[in-house]
Amino acid sequence: MSTNKHVKSISPVEAQKLLEENPSAVLIDVRSAMEFLFVGHPKGAVHVAWIDEPDWKVDPAFSSHVRQVMLGGLNCDDDSCTPVVLICRSGKRSHEAGEALLKEGFNDVYNVLEGFEGELDDDHHRSTVGGWRFHNLPWEQC
Repeated sequence: MSTNKHVKSISPVEAQKLLEENPSAVLIDVRSAMEFLFVGHPKGAVHVAWIDEPDWKVDPAFSSHVRQVMLGGLNCDDDSCTPVVLICRSGKRSHEAGEALLKEGFNDVYNVLEGFEGELDDDHHRSTVGGWRFHNLPWEQC
């Protein structure tokens, strides 16, 4: 395994562009099931929780679940792999999840900076200073 692999950081707008330009790219929302369903998620995102209830521990089978989303493989040919784009609330959990994927052999992993909701503003609200929703990118909720 190469030691120079790293999770690539991209903005929400850059992530949307990458997904539009590369239809094989996979957008994975790593937040909890409740966040994914009730807070909302990017349109087209697949849910694979990194940490979820009831125990709020990292899923030891996370990489396997991502492989299942990718139909069982890394989808690589000629040093080019299908991009995996990860998003969470603010970009922290998705970065950790991306590091885990790299250790499991994934090569083209992106973390969406700002996440879906962005950081808290001065009034402790999200989606007002950054994030997927802040940038008016396509999203949905239950």
